[in-house]
Amino acid sequence: MSDHNSNDVLRRDPRAEWIARNRLHPLHGTVASSETAEVRGPSGLLRKNPHKVGFIGPNGIKRIDRLKGNAAATGKGRRSGAAKDVQLPLHKVENPDFYIVVVPDMVGGRLTAHDKDIIGQAHKLISGIDGNGAVLAVCFGQSKEEHFDTAGVDRLLLLDDESYEGYCPEQRLEALVQVESAYKPQFWLFPDSVNGGSDLGSRLAARIGERPAVQVWQADNQTVVCRGAGGTTDITRNTPRLLMLAEECADPIDETRHEAQSVTLDAAPVVVAQLRDRGQVAVDPNAISLAEAEFILSAGNGIHNWDQFHSAASVLGATEGASRVAVDDGFMPRFRQVGATGTWVTARIYLAVGISGAIQHMQGIGQCDKVIAINTDAGCDMVKRAALSVIGDSEAILGELIKLAEDFRAQQSAGGDRDAA
Repeated sequence: MSDHNSNDVLRRDPRAEWIARNRLHPLHGTVASSETAEVRGPSGLLRKNPHKVGFIGPNGIKRIDRLKGNAAATGKGRRSGAAKDVQLPLHKVENPDFYIVVVPDMVGGRLTAHDKDIIGQAHKLISGIDGNGAVLAVCFGQSKEEHFDTAGVDRLLLLDDESYEGYCPEQRLEALVQVESAYKPQFWLFPDSVNGGSDLGSRLAARIGERPAVQVWQADNQTVVCRGAGGTTDITRNTPRLLMLAEECADPIDETRHEAQSVTLDAAPVVVAQLRDRGQVAVDPNAISLAEAEFILSAGNGIHNWDQFHSAASVLGATEGASRVAVDDGFMPRFRQVGATGTWVTARIYLAVGISGAIQHMQGIGQCDKVIAINTDAGCDMVKRAALSVIGDSEAILGELIKLAEDFRAQQSAGGDRDAA
C-alpha cells in the first residue's frame, strides 16, 4: 500500500488556466497575480511559466519583468490596473533655452494620431540641439483633450476665444506671428493634412519668409526627407525652420509625462476676415469614400436586420462599411468592403458591429483612431483591438443607439427653438 499523500498530487484547474490566458475576463487580474513565474512540475523539474515572464506596461506593450515576479507588488501589474497604479516619470523643463512650436490640427478638439507623431518629432529634434528645449503646442478653439502631458507637451498655449472658432486662418495666422515674435522658436512643425495644417503652415511660411519642407517623413537637425511625385520618390534637403510633416514621421511619446504648463500670449490684433464661415455643408455620409471617411459604421456576419443597420448609419451620420463576409453574402456592395482585400481606412471612429476581426480586416483598420466593437463574443480579436466594447445582441444595441441619437437631436432642436424665442 502506497503512503503517497493525495494532497501532493498536482491538479490542474482548466477554468483558471483559461481565465489566465484571457486578459479581458473580469477575474483575469486576480488569477494572473496568484500565479508564480516558476513552478515545480510533477517530475520534480523547475518549469517557467511563459505567461508570467514580463508585464503589460501603461501603453499596453508587454515589458520584460526585471523585478523577478514582483511587478504586482510595486504597482506595475497588468494593463487593467496600469492607468491607476503606474505614474510615468515626469519630464520638466524649468527655464527653456529654446522652443520648438507644434501647431496640431486638434480635430474634434482632441489630439489626433498625426498630431502626436509630430510632437514626438519635436522631441527628436530637441535631442539634437544643445541646451534645454521645450515643446510649445499652440491649439486653437475649444479643447476636449485631457492628456497633453502624456502626449509630450511641455508648454501649452490654448487660444479658445470666439475669434478663433470655425474657419478663420487670417486670425490664427496673426496669433502665430505673435508667437514667432515672443518665442523665436528653433522650428515650426505642422501636420501636412487637409484638416488645416497645410493651409496654416503655408500662410505662416509666406509671412515669415521661410521656404517650408512639405510631406516630411524623416527629419533631423541637418536634413529632411520628403515624399515627392505622389509618394513615388524621396527628396532630401537641408532642414528649414518650418516643417509640414506626414503621418508616422516619428514615434509618439509614450514613456514620459510632461508638464503641459499653460502659457499666455498678448492678444493678437483682430483681423477683418476676407472669408466668412457659414458652417459645415450637409453631406450624405455615403457619398464620402471609405478611405476619406472619419466615422464608419461597419457591418459583419452578426448583422441580421439590415434595414436597422442602414437606419443607424443614417441617424448617426456615419459612412457604411462592411466585412468581406457581408460583401460575399450580397448584403453590401464590394466598394464598401473594409480590409486588406478591400479599402484601408483611417477613420477617427470605427464602429464595428458583428465583426469578429479576421486578420485582413484588422490590417485594414490599423490606422483608425478609435475602434468601438459591438459583438456577442467577448474573446474575439475585434473586441481585443477596440478601445470600447459592448457585449450583447447587435439588434438590441443598435436599436437603443438609434433611440439615444434621436432623443439627443430632439433636445438640440428644442433648445434651438427656445433660444430663437
